This record gives sequence, C-alpha cells and structure tokens, in this order.
Amino acid sequence: MNDPFKEAGATRKVLKADEEAAGRLDSWLTAALAGDFSRNRIKSLIEQGAVLVNGAAVTEPKRKVHPGDVIEVGLPEPEDPVPQGEDIPLDVLYEDDDLIVICKPAGLVVHPGAGNWTGTLVNALIHHCGESLSGIGGVRRPGIVHRLDKETSGVMVVAKNDAAHRHLSAQFADHGRTGPLERAYQAAVWGRPRQLRGVIDAPLGRAGDRTKRAVKREESEDAREAITHYEVVERYGEKPDSTCLASLVECHLETGRTHQIRVHMAHIGHPLIGDPDYGLAFKTKANLLPPAAKVVVNAFDRQALHAYMLQFEHPASNEIMHFEAPIPDDMEALLQALRALD
Repeated sequence: MNDPFKEAGATRKVLKADEEAAGRLDSWLTAALAGDFSRNRIKSLIEQGAVLVNGAAVTEPKRKVHPGDVIEVGLPEPEDPVPQGEDIPLDVLYEDDDLIVICKPAGLVVHPGAGNWTGTLVNALIHHCGESLSGIGGVRRPGIVHRLDKETSGVMVVAKNDAAHRHLSAQFADHGRTGPLERAYQAAVWGRPRQLRGVIDAPLGRAGDRTKRAVKREESEDAREAITHYEVVERYGEKPDSTCLASLVECHLETGRTHQIRVHMAHIGHPLIGDPDYGLAFKTKANLLPPAAKVVVNAFDRQALHAYMLQFEHPASNEIMHFEAPIPDDMEALLQALRALD
C-alpha cells in the first residue's frame, strides 16, 4: 500500500478529536494546528491525500469530524519564518529616529504568517528601515504595535527602537482612555443606523472560523470588551421615511479588537459594503441601486473601511502627533457613485 505522506514529503502528526469535535475536516485541522497553516493550505493537503482519518485516506475537505476520530496529517517542511526585506513602495507620512508613520494600502498584509510569508508591510519596512526596527515584536512583527486588516487601508505607526515600541504599545493598550491616543475610521455601510450617533458596546470573541469574530455574551469564556463610537456623516439614496440605501459612518475605537468595526456594524444591521465575511447577506442590496452605481458597488471587492486618522504621543518628545490620510481612490469612487443617488 502506498504511503499517502510520502509524496507530500511531510512529517507525520497524529491528532485525536475530543468529545466536542464537530464541523468540516479542513476547518477542524486549521484550528487544531493553531494557525500554523492557512485553511487553503490544509484543504490542499487533504486533496493531495496527506490526511488519514481512522487509518483511511480522506481527500474531501468537507468530510465531517466526529468525537474520537484519529487524524493523521502529513505536515510539509515549515517555510522560512524570518522575513526578509523587499522593495515594496511605502506611502510614508512621517519618519524620524524613533518611529515611522505610513498609509497602508488595501491588499497589503501587515506581518508574515501562514499563507503570507512574503510581500507584507514588515518585508517593506525591513527594506526601508534596515536594522533600525524595534525587535520587541519578534522576527515576524518587528516594530509592529498595532495592525489593520489586509483589506483595510489607512494610517499606521511603527516603532524603530525598543523604547519607542514600549511607549507606543502602552498607549494602544490604554486605548486612549487616559492619554491622547485616538483612532478614527470611515466606513461605507448598507442602510442607515436608526440613531445617527451612538455607541456599540458588545463583547467580541472567536466565531466558528478561527479567523472570524462574533458578538458574545459577557459570560462567555472568550468574550472581550469591545466598544465602538459611531456617527453617520453622509446618507445616500435617502427615502421619505428617512431610511437610506447606504451611509458613510465615522467610527472611533474605545477598544481595539480584531474586526471590531466590521462585526459591530453588522451586529446593528448595517454591515460594511464589500465585506466578504460579515456582509454577504446584504450583497443583493446592490440590486436596488441604479445601473451605474450597481456596477461600481459590485466591483468593490473589499470591506469599505479606511483608518483615516491616528493621534498619539511621540515616545521621545511627548509631542502630540496627529495624522490623517485621504480616502483611497477605490473607496472614493464608491462614495461618488453613492453620492450620485441623491
């Protein structure tokens, strides 16, 4: 009998599903391997025959996992975890010996990880800054004190030495409650919140997919405090009953959880336009738009979210630093199409 692991050139790892195991094999394995490999990579390994369940090869990623299943997986040699500098253009808003402030474009991953070992912001920063980046974040996240989702654009600050890293990290950990740190985002959402200004106070935790988040009950083990302040600044396609087809919302974070704005806006019934994770149920809303706007909205292939403002205290001079970045061209084109509704 052929060894299904031989072709994969892999190291054999044996896992046993616990009594609460459920769901798809590819999803379960991705979570069980603690994020070492992306779900797409795990799916590929299954399809290659590099996974056995109870001694039998399984090539269907959708195969259900049951309590007690013994799962063997052939893990390929790990990719080089030490990022190298790459000549990737950076939009630098400010730079000195302590820090660098950039405007991250949509589509750029912040730091290397499973499925994204190259082509990240960290690779660009290593090339641009050389060895001056702070090492506190580790080899994969040098200088990184906060992050933006891959498809979210906007202002970020990166530490260039360890003292700056500690100072900036403390400000982000405090979330601006006792200091000058402030973060503001612009988001294009479906519909219009009933209240034009409000606060969303809803704890977040992991959803079924390890990469996603969901609103949780406060007593949930993984629930983390999450507070978003929002204000509607523009309304598009307003109707006589004061409802709208879409809105531009400004959000200020009081906490900084993964996907916070995206989950919170979806939670109150107004997901971000283009959001592939939390707004798919609203995708057909584009059918209510005039043809010209419908084309633009359907072509917008990311969440309409831009971190337009960042304010913090400089770690060396204690000066209050304030930076703003204009909405990028793709999102501006989306807003112009929505403004044309009126």
